[in-house]
Amino acid sequence: MSLVRYEPWGLLNQLHGEIDRLFDNRLPTYGDDRDQLATSDWVPAVDIREEDSRYVIHADVPGVKPEDIEVQMEDGVLSVTGHRESEAAQQREDYRRVERVRGSFFRRFALPDTADAEAISAKCKDGVLEIVIPKQVKVQPKRIKVAV
Repeated sequence: MSLVRYEPWGLLNQLHGEIDRLFDNRLPTYGDDRDQLATSDWVPAVDIREEDSRYVIHADVPGVKPEDIEVQMEDGVLSVTGHRESEAAQQREDYRRVERVRGSFFRRFALPDTADAEAISAKCKDGVLEIVIPKQVKVQPKRIKVAV
């Protein structure tokens, strides 16, 4: 005899999650037809924090190797793509339940005008991708001397 956890709202929660995932995969386009062809098998969860001198994005990408992640900046849009390897089909036959999604992911973020696109850095440690986007140095107003 095995114990089974009773979850009265389990099926409803599963349906809700599937609908959320369906709408999360609808990616915005930015004027280029090739952008509409982008698809993803899963969407990593992200936290975006604004500090005084920078923006910081943390993305959960467990099981993704740093060399399988690509971060690009183009026309004020930061794109993060990557791939988590899938296991061979014969290895999956023994599984009773498979919830971890494998395959490609894709996220885009429109950056504010204050972002310094030339100084963006990224690193991946312990399954968390950290992207640091420094803010541009604010130009101080220049005082113009009026001649007599």
